[in-house]
Amino acid sequence: MSEQNYANHPQFVTGFHKVLFPLIAAIFIGSLVNLYQSIGDHNRLYSASLITAISVAAIMQFFFSRIFPLKAQDRAIRAEENLRHYVLTGKLLDSRLNTLQIVALRFAPDHEFPELARKAADQGLAPKDIKVAIKSWKGDYYRV
Repeated sequence: MSEQNYANHPQFVTGFHKVLFPLIAAIFIGSLVNLYQSIGDHNRLYSASLITAISVAAIMQFFFSRIFPLKAQDRAIRAEENLRHYVLTGKLLDSRLNTLQIVALRFAPDHEFPELARKAADQGLAPKDIKVAIKSWKGDYYRV
């Protein structure tokens, strides 16, 4: 695995992001076309409505199957980074930091982390700005 940095850290899964999502989107669009064409035909309207409902459920399942694990991962990252900050400084992370800021801070090495956390809290840095400010990127290879 190549060394992780700001430019290459986003994770994309080809089968999920580039195959499954376009397939579900195509099914949804096709189901809407089918539903529209079935409006005058009461024999087809029920099945067209059912197919549309199933395609909406597939879209919702697609998003929830990604969002739920990410929320759990963000919660774990928050706890890990809070512990790391406590070990390094003897204090918990500043309560002004939001979850997205803390998730961005996980890429900072120990020698940059406390100062960058303080700066992020004081200046309200956006997650992107936090990541860009990191000088020695610390990869996270165990994420979902």
